[in-house]
Amino acid sequence: MTCMELRPIGVIHTPFACAPGTPIQSSRAEGAEGTVDVFPEFAQALQDLDGFDRAWLIYWFDRAAEPKLLVRPYLDDRPHGLFATRAPVRPNPIGMSPVRLLRIEGCRLFLADVDMLDSTPLLDIKPYVPAFDHLPADRIGWLTGKVPQPQRADARFERGGV
Repeated sequence: MTCMELRPIGVIHTPFACAPGTPIQSSRAEGAEGTVDVFPEFAQALQDLDGFDRAWLIYWFDRAAEPKLLVRPYLDDRPHGLFATRAPVRPNPIGMSPVRLLRIEGCRLFLADVDMLDSTPLLDIKPYVPAFDHLPADRIGWLTGKVPQPQRADARFERGGV
């Protein structure tokens, strides 16, 4: 198997120190604000990003528990296969969130709709483009008929959690 190496390009700062109480999706984050400090060696890569309303943040779930193949997600009481959920306890604990980009000052991005923990390592940033990122879907699996309400995380997926 090929060895892969990832390195952070910055650090995400949010008001959420631990999983309990953190929004479970950015679309349910109710305007929660945060920042990203992009490391100076990547400053040039931020050019023209300020022209976008939203950006995808790709990050590492650095405080997630060990991977599990079956999980009980926040929006259901029964277990589902990990790959049919967005639970953070993944073989490669990579997260992604489409946050609102409020402004950029130097290497600092000011954001809204953050749903990640404070000091999360940032792996990448990509612009959110509705024509590419908003696609129709007729089937949504076990989520059919569920109406996601603003939901907060508990400790079930955090290292040392329940």
